[in-house]
Amino acid sequence: MILGTRASALAMTQANWVAAQLREQGESVDLVTVRTHGDISGAPLTEIGGTGVFASALRSALHRGEIDVAVHSLKDLPVAQEPGLRVAAIPTREDARDVVVTADGRELDAVAEGGTIGTGSPRRAGQLATIAKHLRIVDIRGNVDTRVSKVRRGEVDAVVLAAAGLRRLGREADISQTLELAQMLPAPGQGALAIECRDPRATTDHADAEVHEACARLDDPVTRDCVTAERAMLARLEAGCTAPVGAYAEPDGSEGYRLTGWVEMNGATARDAASGNEPHHLGETLAERLLQHLSVETQKSTLVMERES
Repeated sequence: MILGTRASALAMTQANWVAAQLREQGESVDLVTVRTHGDISGAPLTEIGGTGVFASALRSALHRGEIDVAVHSLKDLPVAQEPGLRVAAIPTREDARDVVVTADGRELDAVAEGGTIGTGSPRRAGQLATIAKHLRIVDIRGNVDTRVSKVRRGEVDAVVLAAAGLRRLGREADISQTLELAQMLPAPGQGALAIECRDPRATTDHADAEVHEACARLDDPVTRDCVTAERAMLARLEAGCTAPVGAYAEPDGSEGYRLTGWVEMNGATARDAASGNEPHHLGETLAERLLQHLSVETQKSTLVMERES
């Protein structure tokens, strides 16, 4: 089978891991790289569309039959189902947390007042505004090497990256501080991979069914349930994958899950948590609660402005 991936070091590492798992099953796998719009453009993600910017080219290659399998970082996938395609597997998740990289190993609290911290993520920027008020947030983009090199050259004092990426690349030594979930919630699906192929229910090609069956063996049901809850929350908030939304779900008792969410809208923020047994319903329930919190905060802000005027 032909497995498609982006060409970055992290994407290749992730794709090679998936290929190795498939080869252990006796499958013959060849890798090909696909350039996406997100790789070509240097503009901020919020300007070039954000949602699906790293996935659309891989999905087009699947539709055209140029590849049989695409490996995505799940957080880059739009929440809407792509007609004719299916996420056959979501393997066991890596560390979902965010981490800080500084040149000398300092944590955020030790970075001098007025220092700069780089991120291209509105979600990270929104939460950093609370936990690192003494720092100035600057917009940066690029792969792991590019962003870490900006710290090494002194262009910024710190950057925030996903722990999963650095761990998969074997670069744990670059981590200066791990941001705990109480400090910063990750993007929905962060740390998880999505293995996508053509939907065997939408094709008469028997080979597509065999590809789907082989990939499905890599699925981890607990990880799938957790990210389903996170992405259901994201979908109900009608926010794209670059919107300021954080979410993390984990097992909570017998067959249940606890989902914690954070969102920023119209200058107001809300954070809450909920538990439940059905992941999709759990995500939608928490989204509704967050929207209620935001409505209350907006009303309070309006009253304050009216009083001041």
